[in-house]
Amino acid sequence: MKKARILLVDDHELFRSGLVGLINSQPDMEVVGQASDGYEALILARDLRPDLIVMDIKMPVCDGLEATRLIRAELSEIRLLILTVHDEDEKLFAAIRAGANGYILKDTSSTDFLQGIRSALIGEGVLPPKLAASLLSEFARLANQTTPVANNEEIPDLTPREMDVLNLIAIGATNQEIANQLSLSLHTVKTHVRNILGKLHAVNRRHAARLAAQQGLLNNKATD
Repeated sequence: MKKARILLVDDHELFRSGLVGLINSQPDMEVVGQASDGYEALILARDLRPDLIVMDIKMPVCDGLEATRLIRAELSEIRLLILTVHDEDEKLFAAIRAGANGYILKDTSSTDFLQGIRSALIGEGVLPPKLAASLLSEFARLANQTTPVANNEEIPDLTPREMDVLNLIAIGATNQEIANQLSLSLHTVKTHVRNILGKLHAVNRRHAARLAAQQGLLNNKATD
């Protein structure tokens, strides 16, 4: 029997080790890699090409939601299952928007956890009953909204300085090069880049530049 290949991503080593033992004890699955933050997960996913990634949300450096967006944009064939202590609706909606295929709470039983993995591997959505009901309610609310949806996406509300940074991103400038050219601190540049990615709903700098070009935002810099 060919075993399903799992990548585990969680910054708590002791918890992760427990999951490794549980998964590796199954005849139909195995852990092929472990990561402690989202960027490490992306690198391992590129190298290992697992069938499924089990991802924590709250991690340092790069959290699970951002990592899910990055992996989904680059490696769309890999299935992603969020594993977290959070049972809040907003975390669920954020995970689904990021591209997760399922959502399991850390206090679930071992049996339900393994069943969730197997369900995700065969393409089924995985949600705790309480959160599934919330998701259905949200979809129903959106379907019943009477406010018409605009045909064109709204132009992102970028500040003049964010426009400066965006135009430099588009020509491939690094954060340090942007800081030097605009006389900003590196921390300030990183904050601007993070805000730009969020406003454009971009997964990375290259994606942001492409979206900006499509929306006619480039070469139209405002000054302070």
